[in-house]
Amino acid sequence: MGVPKHRPTKSKQKRRRMHYYLEAPKVFRCPKCQKPVLGHSVCLNCGHYKGKMVIDVFKKLNKKEKKQKAKEMKEAKVASKKDLSMEELSK
Repeated sequence: MGVPKHRPTKSKQKRRRMHYYLEAPKVFRCPKCQKPVLGHSVCLNCGHYKGKMVIDVFKKLNKKEKKQKAKEMKEAKVASKKDLSMEELSK
């Protein structure tokens, strides 16, 4: 087996490691509530994954928080289904 004759210089090490940097995670929008979510993961805001409810987000909330969360989800649903007029489409 070969044995290295010389120790790699600092510049050689740094040039080799130049591509080891971190990348920002890819963030997508939840199709149900439009909140940012990491890819291939359940939306923690609405509990949906691939169009199916996986987590019951209302289960751990108290009565006041449930009411507020339901209101937020209803507003998001209305905003996503809002029909655009011809003038708004042309802009």
